[in-house]
Amino acid sequence: MTDESQKPEGIPAATIIIFRDCPEGGPPEVLMTVRSRNMTFASGMAVFPGGRVDPEDFALAERVEPHSRGDLSLDEAAHQIAAVRETLEETGLALGLKGAIDAKRAGEARQLLHEKKTLAPVLDAFNWALDLDQIVPFARWFPKNEKLSRVYDTRFYLANLGTGDVEVSTDEAENTRLFWVSAQGALGMAETGEIKLIFPTRRNLERLALFASFEEARAQAEAIPVKTIIPRIDTSGEQPMLTIMQDAGYPITAELLETVARG
Repeated sequence: MTDESQKPEGIPAATIIIFRDCPEGGPPEVLMTVRSRNMTFASGMAVFPGGRVDPEDFALAERVEPHSRGDLSLDEAAHQIAAVRETLEETGLALGLKGAIDAKRAGEARQLLHEKKTLAPVLDAFNWALDLDQIVPFARWFPKNEKLSRVYDTRFYLANLGTGDVEVSTDEAENTRLFWVSAQGALGMAETGEIKLIFPTRRNLERLALFASFEEARAQAEAIPVKTIIPRIDTSGEQPMLTIMQDAGYPITAELLETVARG
């Protein structure tokens, strides 16, 4: 039997599921990125923008006045800051920020972020401030029981562009493609083999497909407390299944283990 205390802690990570209104009407779209095949984790997979939480994200969280973080803990604020930073770096979108922001300045800020590798000097240079009220906690996944090359403890957030007409572009390092698609559309692309999805992304897309608007997604996220989802292998049936808890808002909570893509 494995001593629980000997199991590795997950690498803290954060990602934002970015909504926009569909230009042609219909269900909202979310922004997805295809990870470079050179990446160690989830190479070639379609995921939401995000990445690991850096020490500098915690340092910036300490700089933010407690009252401006609302009721967020320092740890939670650092994760949300990481999600903001990774989004700007990977997509060019300035979300979770306030100040004089337009496409030109966002592009310049992205370039500075690539040079400095941390968000604090970008905020100082552009006289921007964090606006973490734009970020809505949605889920937390920690696959610590699975034999993965890297184990991330990832917090998922929601944010909304609304009708914002913005350009996004890949960073040419971590991702090779960025595209807007409805949640159901992304699941359809996976079925035809156009994209590949790891287990958490597929489950989150199935959950997102329940919502006809960002407001519906936000309402459910605020109604269901975020719980740490730790997938488990169930061997009680005829075939092993990878399962998650049934009270976290997900319509599908199990998948045949042999079909699961796990990164």
